[in-house]
Amino acid sequence: MKAENIDFNGELSHIQLDALKEIGNIGAGHAASSLSALLTKKIDMTVPSVQVLEFNEVMKLAGGAETEAVGIGVRIEGDVPGSMFFILPPHQANTFVVQLLGSNDNRCSSELRESALQELGNIITGSYLSSLADFTRLNLAPSVPVVVRDMVGAIVSAGLIERSQYRDDAIVIETLLEARGCHHEQVKGHFFLFPDPDFHEKLFPSLGLHHDK
Repeated sequence: MKAENIDFNGELSHIQLDALKEIGNIGAGHAASSLSALLTKKIDMTVPSVQVLEFNEVMKLAGGAETEAVGIGVRIEGDVPGSMFFILPPHQANTFVVQLLGSNDNRCSSELRESALQELGNIITGSYLSSLADFTRLNLAPSVPVVVRDMVGAIVSAGLIERSQYRDDAIVIETLLEARGCHHEQVKGHFFLFPDPDFHEKLFPSLGLHHDK
């Protein structure tokens, strides 16, 4: 897979990718603390890698275009608008719902399950955007999360609608959640950040990083 040196107008440097990863790890730390309190168990959350991938590679990373997935999407409003999706397999989404609701009872309403996943989206996207805003001093705010159960191809395509006339790639923030306890559980998902066309022109200068290669 191509995973580096791609920018929305040319190339994204290693320094820029490292900056996004560092911001992601700080946000992950805040998200882990919030999730630990919510689930009353120790949660570790890390960002092993940040990549820039093209449309087809994004779908492969998420399991394939025809693979069923759960996507939690938000629209980023403010100084650097864009769209974010946290995508994970249905069984791992169910693992989180069970932990939050304290029951695997299938009689739980679909509204309750969706609310639990929206809360997951609120915590993860909110923590990442707060970290990004702290570093850049830009105004960033997520919309109310929308939970989508569909094929990966459909979810990813939705993220590209706003910007498909410009580019067909995304910043991919790998996210690993681990629940510590008697039953060690691991939930692996991916953030897909679909920036609007002028995203990088505002973001990286605010970090003191420009487009020099």
